Amino acid sequence: MCDTMVARPPVTKNGTLIFAKNSDREANEAQYLFHAPAQTHAPGSELACTYISIPQVERTNAVLLSRPYWMWGAEMGVNEHGVLIGNEAVFSKLKPQKEPALIGMDLLRLGLERAASAQEAVEVITSLLAQYGQGGNCGHNGHFEYHNAFLIADAGGTAFVLETVGREYVLERAGDVRTISNAYTVGTEYERASDGLIPQARAKGWAGEKAPFDFAEAYGDRLRSRFATGYERGCRTRDLLGPKAPHIEARHVMGVLRDHGPRAARQRHWQPDGLLGGSVCAHASFGPVRKFGQTTSSWITEIRNGRMLHWVTGTSAPDTGIFKPVFFGPGCEGIGLPDFGPVPGGRYEEAALWWRHEKLHRAVLENYGPRLAAYAGERDRLEESFMTEVAGALERGADEGALEVLTGRHWRRAEEAEKAWLKAALAVPVNARQMPPPSHFYRFHWKRLNRLAHMPEIS
Repeated sequence: MCDTMVARPPVTKNGTLIFAKNSDREANEAQYLFHAPAQTHAPGSELACTYISIPQVERTNAVLLSRPYWMWGAEMGVNEHGVLIGNEAVFSKLKPQKEPALIGMDLLRLGLERAASAQEAVEVITSLLAQYGQGGNCGHNGHFEYHNAFLIADAGGTAFVLETVGREYVLERAGDVRTISNAYTVGTEYERASDGLIPQARAKGWAGEKAPFDFAEAYGDRLRSRFATGYERGCRTRDLLGPKAPHIEARHVMGVLRDHGPRAARQRHWQPDGLLGGSVCAHASFGPVRKFGQTTSSWITEIRNGRMLHWVTGTSAPDTGIFKPVFFGPGCEGIGLPDFGPVPGGRYEEAALWWRHEKLHRAVLENYGPRLAAYAGERDRLEESFMTEVAGALERGADEGALEVLTGRHWRRAEEAEKAWLKAALAVPVNARQMPPPSHFYRFHWKRLNRLAHMPEIS
């Protein structure tokens, strides 16, 4: 389960677009930041996607992606032209295709590699959808097929919501604040629909001949969408972002991506061991929905002083970790990327950033409130110092080399800070006997996940 959001120039403090996503997948499904340079391909080349191969195009754009380690596609990303895309699993009365085709994450990456604007990305994805369809298992350790919704934006401030069902789609031009989650949201006001969308709905008795066509009403599986808390989380992100207009900043979005919903705000000793509810920041727990309810990577994009700046965790659980700066896209052609480290796998690897952070994340989960409180203030101050230093460098007109040095230093400082935070968290004792009954199932569930991941004892 995921949440993707955009704030367009009229409602942001610096008058540029802000884009963000929490990618929620399985708890041991490591995700990593991946850069592919622009490339030229020989005529007749084939491209191997996650399950199928398709013809390659002559030129592909440079991209920066957040990829689950085992698939070709990505959960979110940006290209050299400033096109940004995030996707969501959505649930329809029409069953998703199980036979291998392009999966939503493949379509996302293909849109970024082949488009120079949000409008072009829409055309790339819809044409590939019509030609190859979407289908195949998207689960890590189980079977999970679904249709996809996409939030597609670009540096110019244009944004679209593209919601799909099988090979059909509906397209909406996004307003000033737009969020999507794991439920269809496009109703009667849409820019265009695929030729077969409305006839298919009417043939199945899901839409009348005379009433205005309502895509979400016609195609949405309301029960599964509610079970996945797509409506609840979609409302939560809108409710949190909307009041910040017209002064929305990246720091506000960081708060949204760390939010645990109204229940957590009301409960003094809240633990992430129950229903997902309106929690935008998700932690895996027992039960079929929560199996896919772990935030495995977080991403925010803003544009400052003509340069595209991304605040990324590169790790799971943004509440337990820290956002770090990366420059990539328009205005950043000469700025090198930080060292993201080796690609992780499905088991613990000390060399991989994602797995190193899991030691801190999983230690905090053993006594969430007190252990997080042991370092959350320091995390916020360090993150604020990153934002202040980056803003100052950009306002001074720092050159590419200086910005590259600055981001590298921030990533190293974050790494050292997480080592200290792990010690601070572990200094807070755990008394399992004092925890309420749901926490026992929750602890057993995480012990099982740790065994599957070959996690070392954290001490």
